[in-house]
Amino acid sequence: VCAVVSSPKALPWTQGAKTPRDFVYLKSSKWSRFTCISFTPTRARTNSRDKWSKKMDFLLSVIGFAVDLGNVWRFPYICYQNGGGAFLIPYIVMAIFGGVPLFYMELALGQFHRTGAISIWKHICPIFKGIGYAICVIALYVSFYYNTIIAWALFYFYSSFASVLPWTNCDNAWNTENCTNYFLKDNVTWNNYSRSPAEEFYTRNVLEIHKSDGLHNVGGVRWQLMLCLFLIFTIVYFSLWKGVKTSGKVVWVTATLPYVVLFILLIRGATLPGAWKGVVFYLKPKWEKLFETSVWVDAAAQIFFSLGPGFGVLLALSSYNPFTNNCYRDAIVTSLVNCLTSFMSGFVIFTVLGYMAEKRNVNVEDVARDKGPSLLFITYPEAIANMTGSTFFAIIFFVMMITLGLDSTFGGLEAIITAVMDEYPGYLANRRELFVLGLVVVCFLGSLSTLTNGGAYVVKLLEEFGVGSSIIAVGFLEAIAVSWFYGITRFSNDIKSMLGYSPGLFWKVCWVAISPAFLAVSRAGGETNQ
Repeated sequence: VCAVVSSPKALPWTQGAKTPRDFVYLKSSKWSRFTCISFTPTRARTNSRDKWSKKMDFLLSVIGFAVDLGNVWRFPYICYQNGGGAFLIPYIVMAIFGGVPLFYMELALGQFHRTGAISIWKHICPIFKGIGYAICVIALYVSFYYNTIIAWALFYFYSSFASVLPWTNCDNAWNTENCTNYFLKDNVTWNNYSRSPAEEFYTRNVLEIHKSDGLHNVGGVRWQLMLCLFLIFTIVYFSLWKGVKTSGKVVWVTATLPYVVLFILLIRGATLPGAWKGVVFYLKPKWEKLFETSVWVDAAAQIFFSLGPGFGVLLALSSYNPFTNNCYRDAIVTSLVNCLTSFMSGFVIFTVLGYMAEKRNVNVEDVARDKGPSLLFITYPEAIANMTGSTFFAIIFFVMMITLGLDSTFGGLEAIITAVMDEYPGYLANRRELFVLGLVVVCFLGSLSTLTNGGAYVVKLLEEFGVGSSIIAVGFLEAIAVSWFYGITRFSNDIKSMLGYSPGLFWKVCWVAISPAFLAVSRAGGETNQ
């Protein structure tokens, strides 16, 4: 019989032991004795590992990563495109049976093994170690274009400090004869060549995309955007250089401020003329859509990319938790916050789209066609420019965008930092500051092509064809490796050792069968969207 026991250090046979758990009681039919060995269970192995100063530091970091720019620009568009209020049914179903189980699985894995996305596979199944390296490559790849979008928001933030916002009228140096401001004129004729002041500000002043012929000739680097990106990475560096001790404090601002701004914009949007048209358009259910396979596929893809399992971030962040932290409750709470934020963002966006439709005297559908950066950098700023107090609302809107983006960048780079430092502790254990600096420099240099006149083309290319399919494939392999190779029984026992109880049958069925199927459906959604 072999058992780990605790004993007072005062006894003679305890000499040389570092912890009470270094004693093993051995017993046979003829003898019994205590032995002092270098037995180091998972908890003891990582006692020196950094920990979150407070539980809220961790929760805000996870929420900040999961709630990103996609919650603001992608969910509202996907929702109205796939049946309005009816879309909430497949969205909730996919969240319950696919997204949340994967989210819970990653939090539990990181917390139990207390290591990053590469070295964790030594404990699960070494043959799948390539998954960890793939996660790091994907996270690095995303950093080459995602932070450029934050740099655009910083450029807008700086430009917002004016009594009259520069995208309000058509008398600027960058405007053309096609610039048409229907907010300031009556009976304006809008044709296929007409461009709003906000669109020309974005394309001709921020991007200067007219100086590029396409991907084959992207032009020179915009020094203004390069300066903005440099400031963004400076913030990122000083937020991550000391680990969770610093990033855990920064997220108290970056993860909470967006909710303050969303609430203010929601109240302001609700008071605008025509806002109700946008809300009706957003939520009016089209029940026939529920019988379309593409709607369920889009719901699966949306919940996967919104919650973010498979990116290695949840593994990294949860690895700094106490061993007995209730990761089950954390998964439920943070997933719920993420989904509610997406739903709330829809009201913020569509109240303003209803206002614009009222001003243009057109249907909401005609102004709701924009998605992605166009929605955030053209449509919404255009509406803000024609509100009372436009400067204030522009400033807080772009502050919200910057903080939403920064939180996601914190998570993505922390996934790389934790994974690489845990895999190569001999080289990097005491060199975190230098490693983070080197990583930030690589990310900055890798982003230079997105700062050119044709940088928007590069961003579109990298976003559309580089991440979607690969990250879903990684998530699928991760789910298979844990549930089928490591074994659902072992994984359940790991959770029991942390929480004191095993996960129920629902979670086990999801991990073994439903979640892999969910990822396969998400893969189909990614191909359809592309």
